[in-house]
Amino acid sequence: MNENSQPFAYSEIVKEHFLNPRNFLMGDESAYSHDAEGVVGNPVCGDQMKMFLQIKDDKITDVKWKTYGCASAIASTSALSELAKGKTLDEALEIGPVEIADFLGGLPQHKFHCSVLGHEALAAAIQNYRS
Repeated sequence: MNENSQPFAYSEIVKEHFLNPRNFLMGDESAYSHDAEGVVGNPVCGDQMKMFLQIKDDKITDVKWKTYGCASAIASTSALSELAKGKTLDEALEIGPVEIADFLGGLPQHKFHCSVLGHEALAAAIQNYRS
């Protein structure tokens, strides 16, 4: 490691959500009945996230997701899926990147954008539902 490098460390919560992701959608997306879908990607890092929502009475009753990305992207989306479930659409939109990173016990600075992508995927799904 050179003098400009920082240690690459994940919290135990990030490791847990990466190794045991919550609400991950296995298999065929068309087999999961959903009311809304949001897709976002970041060409800089190559991460892409897809979020599926079941909604009843303006509340998120279930969340499923898929992501192509690093450990931070997977952990961030897993955490967000847990945070959003049971919230109204407006409450879910208030779950921002800082809240996701805080829930995970922090993210390395150069991986913070992963929590931004999760938030954007959720917002895209909610926008899809509302339009």
